[in-house]
Amino acid sequence: MRAAILHLPAHIGQRPLRVEEIANPQMQAGQVLLRVRACGVCRTDLHIVEGELRPIHKGITPGHQIVGEIVSGAIRDLPIGSRVGVSWLGGTDGSCWFCQHRQENLCDAPTFTGYSVPGGYAEFAVARADFIFPLPPELDDLHAAPLLCAGIIGFRSLRVAGVQPGERVGLFGFGASAHLAIAVLRAWKCDVYVSTRGESHRRLAESLGAAWVGGEIEKPPAELDRAITFAPSGDVVVAALGSLRKGGVVAINAIHLDRIPEFDYDRLLWGERQLRSVTNMTRQDARDFLALAAEINLRPKVTVFPLDQINQALLAVKNDSIDGAAVVVP
Repeated sequence: MRAAILHLPAHIGQRPLRVEEIANPQMQAGQVLLRVRACGVCRTDLHIVEGELRPIHKGITPGHQIVGEIVSGAIRDLPIGSRVGVSWLGGTDGSCWFCQHRQENLCDAPTFTGYSVPGGYAEFAVARADFIFPLPPELDDLHAAPLLCAGIIGFRSLRVAGVQPGERVGLFGFGASAHLAIAVLRAWKCDVYVSTRGESHRRLAESLGAAWVGGEIEKPPAELDRAITFAPSGDVVVAALGSLRKGGVVAINAIHLDRIPEFDYDRLLWGERQLRSVTNMTRQDARDFLALAAEINLRPKVTVFPLDQINQALLAVKNDSIDGAAVVVP
């Protein structure tokens, strides 16, 4: 099969991913073999490719927003030919304290798709049968792919921030995840304030119903009940804190952050404001979000790239040069 291989991390401008012919993956007990139909491109993949996340294996195939068709290893209720999704959390040990206390997103020994095991920038992939999700027929391949990480983790961010219907919510950064989160917030009748760089991103936020749109660290005109930061920038986190009411919450939706600069505790955090990180997702998050996405007819804005252009797709994500999400098709 053809797959994109990362032999050595490097700046994406150096095109470190190479599309090569390799052997088809070998399915093990408890796994299914999938023919990849589409794979969403996530900023986490960029962190892996550029080495901001420490390499675990040489010769890894990234990609963790997989829409696939089961071709072997069918399980109950999911026969051969079933269309399923695979996300970032590819498995847990099931035995650590966190798994035993319904916090599998914090598992001590997790498996990450496209990082600790090969992912979906390929023609075939294997996945644990208990970590795949049947996809609603309302969601086609291209529009389902970005939901499988960007959508699920954005949804979890809203939960971590404690968003309630009708609240004022700030989104700081407006890429693949935020442009899906705003659809959920609008369904919950929240007023959404978007601070983001890039004129096209600001236009997209306006078109999707934002009550106000400003620059990357620009302060919204109203105090926020909740804020979610999507940009991997500590400056943006501080800007979000500065926009909160007393008792408000900032949830950081980033697996990697450059740094958080020194800030004024008395002005920005005192008053029982909270700063929380968002770590991975749970299978229940995935099930709940996919059901909601089908219910509200969520349709991401997507730009499609062939597998041969995977480096270009990741460069576009790095440069914020596309609106919405990028999706690769093998």
